[in-house]
Amino acid sequence: MFAMSEFADAPEQGDTPDGDPKEIATKIVVRAAIVVLCLLLIPATAVATAAAKQRFADGPNQVFSGGALEAGELYAGAEPDWSVVSQVTTIELQLLDPPQSRRIWTAEYDGKLYVWSGYMSTTVGRLWKHWPIQAERDGRAVIRIDGIRYERQLVRIQSGDILDGITAAITSKYPSQTTRAAVEAGSAWVFEAAPRN
Repeated sequence: MFAMSEFADAPEQGDTPDGDPKEIATKIVVRAAIVVLCLLLIPATAVATAAAKQRFADGPNQVFSGGALEAGELYAGAEPDWSVVSQVTTIELQLLDPPQSRRIWTAEYDGKLYVWSGYMSTTVGRLWKHWPIQAERDGRAVIRIDGIRYERQLVRIQSGDILDGITAAITSKYPSQTTRAAVEAGSAWVFEAAPRN
């Protein structure tokens, strides 16, 4: 049999053998935070790895920008009939400096090809969209449509009556709010993808 003295120091029901309940709660919260952080790092690392890997790929994928456009025939000849882009949702656009590519909306107006970027007057837009600023510095570009590459020169259009037609072509094709006033105010940047000489 057991003597009563053996149970004299035993914790009573409700007492904790490891110490103060606040210390235990703190340990649980810290451990849970570590587990949550580790679980969040897994997808974040996967996304960062996929984005970094895509930077070296031939062109962008549906989510991340890519590297230089290398595959596909390089078009040579008379100026193409750009009305074909009315059947294309996006094109691949690569600047020569830096040689990165992205998927972008495009429109044709009056036989010419146009690309644009919105949100350019916002801080988020300026942080998120670097290509328009890079294109204004050096407009040499390659576009790829249906596997064919075209060498182009991006020329920014900031004002003029032509913007009425370009923005009408844009808004008839896409759910875009791009207007002549937005372009002239600098909220949207429009570029003609002109032939490169």
